[in-house]
Amino acid sequence: MKYRRLGDSDLEVSEISLGSWLTYGVGVDGDAARACLEEAFGQGINFIDTANVYGQGAAETFLGEALKSRPRDSYVLATKLYFPMSDSDRGLSRQQVEKQLDDTLKRLRIDVIDLYQCHRYDAETPLEETMKALTRAVDSGKVRYIGFSEWSAEQIQAAVNMTNVAQFVSSQPQYSLVWREPEVDVIALCEANGISQIVWSPLGQGVLTGKYDPERPPPPGTRATSQEMGGWMNRLLQPQLLRAVQQLKPIAEEAGLSLPQFALAWVLREPNVASAIIGASRPEQVRENAAASGPKVDPALFDRAETLIGDALGA
Repeated sequence: MKYRRLGDSDLEVSEISLGSWLTYGVGVDGDAARACLEEAFGQGINFIDTANVYGQGAAETFLGEALKSRPRDSYVLATKLYFPMSDSDRGLSRQQVEKQLDDTLKRLRIDVIDLYQCHRYDAETPLEETMKALTRAVDSGKVRYIGFSEWSAEQIQAAVNMTNVAQFVSSQPQYSLVWREPEVDVIALCEANGISQIVWSPLGQGVLTGKYDPERPPPPGTRATSQEMGGWMNRLLQPQLLRAVQQLKPIAEEAGLSLPQFALAWVLREPNVASAIIGASRPEQVRENAAASGPKVDPALFDRAETLIGDALGA
């Protein structure tokens, strides 16, 4: 496992990180989740990402229990706030930052969060209020560094321009071979301001594993058939795109990688990406994905892959 510095922080994070959306404390039973976590540590993964809203606190509670016997300096723990935790608890106001932070610390059974992220931008709260609240969280010693997820370049720039506040060190966008929006303006802006990317869905909601056959309905039990995810994936389940993904397999083989490993390696080719977040319900998935860190891939293979996918998305 290779490691990268997270923005202008002193955190060294594994190139592959373990996420817990729709998995731990929610859709994966405790024993399987613990097995995935143990495998992650065994593979050199030191970076765990979660959020208060995952399972309405269940993911954080699971991690608090599962990690309690591990040395605190052996892992980097990131979580988030913004989405509703009750009818009245949501957003990034000073009151919510203080309340959700304390609740999260209790669930995680820790004294300090390594990376506290704004899960989205809160248009209903002045940015200055949010940034001052996050700065107080850092100054209090409860949070080491702060980040954000899915902010626009304009929102990022507004935060960067503020003085006498804690500075963001991470951005968490969706980014993959089938979703390259951050390349438009977010990555360059972040790179210029000491902010790294921690990318979610680097496998395109599982499409880039190659498990979806363009000529057949999605297999039962896959993310594409779930009520929570199905609607989000319509764009990614178009036959022309699924056919292009199948054509990526021989390119991945040329690189000596499985298709998921190749897709993760493609994300990691970007220097501003510090880590790619994977989800896993079985230890062998963790093992396979972790192997995407380290291999040297001929850039020409990535170019061929980009052309194939770009043509399919533009069709």
